[in-house]
Amino acid sequence: MAISSTSSTPTSAQGERAFFIFLTLVFVGAYALAIATTPALHEPLRLSALTLTLGLHLALHWAVFFGKLRPGLTWAYVVTQGLLAFGVAVLGAHIALYFGVFMALVGEIVGIFRGRLRAAIGAAAYVIALALVAYGLSFGWTELTWWAASIMPITLFVVIYVTLYSRQAEARERAQLLASGLESANRQLSDYATRVEDLTVAAERQRIARDLHDTLSQGLAGLILQLEAADAHLANQRADRAKAIVGDAMAQARITLADARRAIDDLRTTTPADPESAICREVARFSEATGIAAECQIAPDLGPIEDVAETLLRILSEALTNAARHAQAQRVIVTAERKNGVLLMTIVDDGCGFDPSAVAAGHFGLLGMRERARLIGGEVELSSRPGAGTTVTARLPLEGH
Repeated sequence: MAISSTSSTPTSAQGERAFFIFLTLVFVGAYALAIATTPALHEPLRLSALTLTLGLHLALHWAVFFGKLRPGLTWAYVVTQGLLAFGVAVLGAHIALYFGVFMALVGEIVGIFRGRLRAAIGAAAYVIALALVAYGLSFGWTELTWWAASIMPITLFVVIYVTLYSRQAEARERAQLLASGLESANRQLSDYATRVEDLTVAAERQRIARDLHDTLSQGLAGLILQLEAADAHLANQRADRAKAIVGDAMAQARITLADARRAIDDLRTTTPADPESAICREVARFSEATGIAAECQIAPDLGPIEDVAETLLRILSEALTNAARHAQAQRVIVTAERKNGVLLMTIVDDGCGFDPSAVAAGHFGLLGMRERARLIGGEVELSSRPGAGTTVTARLPLEGH
């Protein structure tokens, strides 16, 4: 019986409660049988003494169940219960009481001293010795041999039963603790999954915000400025100048429309099946939309790049957009090759160039390229100076290189 003064799991507590209820019923049944079949117990004084002793003995049993037994009082409890069992056996002088109180106490001792073999053997030997003495006093010493021969196998059965029950109870407790741990881990994983989902949604919102800012927002703002300038020239009778500005506005509108379509495609499509062809298609679409000559140079030994294709295409699209919108370039060259497990892509334009240190730190186009590369462990470098064009270099690590 897995009995201790420490707290137990609900299932273990239910098992112990069932044991003590059964123990109580055995004691009450043996008590009633002894009174019914032993005329000497009808004497009020002896009956009162038996009732008090058995009641105290049973109360101490229940004290163990309710956790009132402190670890330092274990031996005091065993000694006291042994003496009370001795008193019950002698006062009752009935075989049912003998087996009831002594065998129950042996079973309880095995549970109390589980894991402490020597202590359990010593305590059980003490209880059995008291049982033998009580039997000899009540029924005569000549019957002691029969009693010893009968009590030993019964004691062995009780010890084996309680030991197996204790191990089963411990296994059940471990299984419950494991199930509780798994349930807790499952809740944590669910919480983590929810957090990851929230972070993914937040990251996607930021990406969409960057795309909208660098396409529709900036493009429409530029168109408004150009149309306002054309309107001012028309008001001042400068039709040729207004016509040139309208032409520029139309070109800007086509770039903005291409950027908007690209952003929508990014939201609708997944990683392309043929990333190399996708790079060339992106370059060709850029050239067609802007009229800027663009050349695509892909190394023949590029190999599979599906793991970085989406990031690469977004960085390429952003760099081409900047070349058309800000650099006033006439020619763009895009190269891609593999070096030491890294995909190296460069976008070179012959535009007006600029001073990178003078660019606002919060510029969404440059910031977006660097963020996308950093998310997969890569980097983006920008090299430019006024009048010397711009070079964007992306280094993206490849898996399984």
